[in-house]
Amino acid sequence: MLANFHWEITLRFLLEIDNFIFGTSLNCCDLKVNKDMRFNSRLFFLIFSLLNIKAIAQNPYFPVTLNMKERAEVIDAWLEERVETVLPEIMRRSGIDMWVIIAREYNEDPVIKTLLPATWQAARRTTILVAYDPGEDKALESFGISRYNTGEIFKTKWDRESQPDQWKALAEMISSKDPEKIGINKSSTFGLADGLSATHYDQLMEALPEKYQSRVVSAEAIAIGWLEIRTNSEMIVYQNIVRMAHQII
Repeated sequence: MLANFHWEITLRFLLEIDNFIFGTSLNCCDLKVNKDMRFNSRLFFLIFSLLNIKAIAQNPYFPVTLNMKERAEVIDAWLEERVETVLPEIMRRSGIDMWVIIAREYNEDPVIKTLLPATWQAARRTTILVAYDPGEDKALESFGISRYNTGEIFKTKWDRESQPDQWKALAEMISSKDPEKIGINKSSTFGLADGLSATHYDQLMEALPEKYQSRVVSAEAIAIGWLEIRTNSEMIVYQNIVRMAHQII
């Protein structure tokens, strides 16, 4: 009797959740075979929840999950912290004072998504991000040379009225900074550091003045270092991510 009562309460609770998610009420009597995809999705949700309610009950502590807007705010805050602390260290360790990340829409560099705002899905048209280390303990400079504004951290500095050609604008910016080494995501060892397409490589080399073409090097050490390093604030949350995974399993 008590067990049946608990299952009834659980079912009613899940039906309330279903109503909240799908926007319409579902009566217990309506649980019958239906070809409607929406109904099947709801039925799957209820069955899945019932099967897993026991596992969740065994350990009532489950980390709170943020909604998508809150997650974006956290991710963007992490990006700002990482660009200010992690990236300068990696670039100086690699001996590269300029990192140019170029990505093409529908053929994105694996690294680019970790540098764009959280609300961006991927590259748009040709997206170019630049990180420049002026040295002498000066703050890292980061900006974009893109058609669309690429957030606050890599804020676009391309003035399309004065220079409508994106590649010429990039070349002019590089010349003004006069870097010793220009790192690009091209690597024969690591796939994650080999995101620059052959077409974009050709366009970059064609646009660069001859004196800077010889300064172009592989930035695989920067790309891999950027992907593998976690800050203290990220590691705090990582424990909860692992806990969530264990709870689900």
